[in-house]
Amino acid sequence: MAGHSKWANIKHRKGAQDKRRAKLFTRAIKDIYVAVKESGDDISSNPRLRTAIQNAKGVNMPKDTIERAIKKASSNSGETYIETTYEGYAPNGIALFIECTTDNINRTVANVRAVFNKHNGELGKNGSLEFLFKRMGVFTIDTNTVNIPKEDFEMELIDGGLESLDFLEDEEIYIAYTNFENFGIMIKKMEELNITPKNSEIQRIPLDTKKLDNETSKKVLNMIEKFEEDDDVQQVFHNMEISEELMNNII
Repeated sequence: MAGHSKWANIKHRKGAQDKRRAKLFTRAIKDIYVAVKESGDDISSNPRLRTAIQNAKGVNMPKDTIERAIKKASSNSGETYIETTYEGYAPNGIALFIECTTDNINRTVANVRAVFNKHNGELGKNGSLEFLFKRMGVFTIDTNTVNIPKEDFEMELIDGGLESLDFLEDEEIYIAYTNFENFGIMIKKMEELNITPKNSEIQRIPLDTKKLDNETSKKVLNMIEKFEEDDDVQQVFHNMEISEELMNNII
């Protein structure tokens, strides 16, 4: 998992420094809306809302902004969002899985199709690429919040369904992986340990990756960035291998 977690962390760090902070807030607010509409505004009985709030704090969203989002989502005036996914290929056979949250499905599919067309990609049928990815819970944890050795911490997390634990020394973070089915169990385990992850989410981890030369990889990354610039797009997953050289350039 180390290669993927490093790339995921670079994206997180790059995003945190990016001028598009407002976009990160928009995505976090949508997560809060969906969580409240799904199971109410009681944080104690709504684990999805607790996770959404944690993630909002992880992108430094002010407390009053979070509270306003919860209040608006609880009222009849709050927008109603639909979660939907799209699958397709970038040039050179790179698989893309795009997760969206939208209040206008026609707008979203038109925008997604336009990016595929502009970058010589191909929008596929839903379910056509799902077999290329494995859904997993991914938890990013500040090592400073863990007051026991890594080996002991790992043993504790096994009770929460831990699959693997990466340690990124240069960033001072752990990245813990669970099977999709154990995501909620791991959240409870974190709460028992009194640890609040910087980010908790379901990701689609590629079962195999495809390597391209750096110039071609940059073109695919540019295509991915165009998807991510769309306010309806929450996450874009791919199976392209990112070289160390390209990672360094991205940083």
